[in-house]
Amino acid sequence: MMRSALEEELIRQDVFRWLDQKIATGASEVTRDELRNYTFGTENIPLVDTARGIRNPADFESTLSIMTSIKSPYADSFTSDGFVHYSYQSREGGDNKKLRRAFETRAPLLYLHAVRPGGFVPYYPVYVEADDQDQRQFLISLDPSLHFVKDPLNLDSDERSYAEKLVRTRLHQPLFRARVMRAYATTCSICHLKHADLLDAAHIIADSDANGMARVTNGLALCKIHHAAYDRNLLGITPDYEVRINRELLDEIDGPMLRHGLQDMHGQRLTLPKRASERPSRDSLARRFAEFSSTP
Repeated sequence: MMRSALEEELIRQDVFRWLDQKIATGASEVTRDELRNYTFGTENIPLVDTARGIRNPADFESTLSIMTSIKSPYADSFTSDGFVHYSYQSREGGDNKKLRRAFETRAPLLYLHAVRPGGFVPYYPVYVEADDQDQRQFLISLDPSLHFVKDPLNLDSDERSYAEKLVRTRLHQPLFRARVMRAYATTCSICHLKHADLLDAAHIIADSDANGMARVTNGLALCKIHHAAYDRNLLGITPDYEVRINRELLDEIDGPMLRHGLQDMHGQRLTLPKRASERPSRDSLARRFAEFSSTP
């Protein structure tokens, strides 16, 4: 028996509220077990399928969620037009039908991007913006601003330029945070604070820079005070992974927060990811440290 349109909408909105609560605690990913154990009231409604990348509950009119595989290359998470291109099922059936229905009714979906086996970054609500029958694929937008493009299949130059910037500065950031937090075991690399809601994934080279890629090697797990100090060049990190504090700040007298939070960090070595491939790029650190060193 199919659920009513109202009940289906209430479930979707409750899923998004449930995810909001998780993210508010600083969580950067959600696990497969958590997704399978979601409950609406007292009813268990798995948000992922056991062995498929799309969740089409039999009693839902349209698709509930889509997930990627961990095998997807990071650089290809999103295409440059800002959409996920989701191929039709090879045979015409439930997947195509329910995704097409989501397109027709503007039903909000959950999109799950795998960052490790069993771990996903959630994007929500997302929408099917186009049904490209020539290419046999659906276009799914992961940011609300993309709802307003005139024709998702044929972006004009301004829309494409905006979409490319959006992918770089916004859509990759949740993935960036999840990978950085995992690499640093959800711990500030300077002071060892472990409260996820007080930690940021900081860029070494800013994401507004052409070289500021959202990659683990361009990232540091920093508590909010050390992130702010790093962004303002009050704190620097050498290519040899040592912390330096601005000279004027070292000489300042302003209570225990300044002393223990910043001044005592001068000369301390970063705590690095266990995997060498995830450690900060020395070249990027050198570039940023040069900026720090030239700051009065």
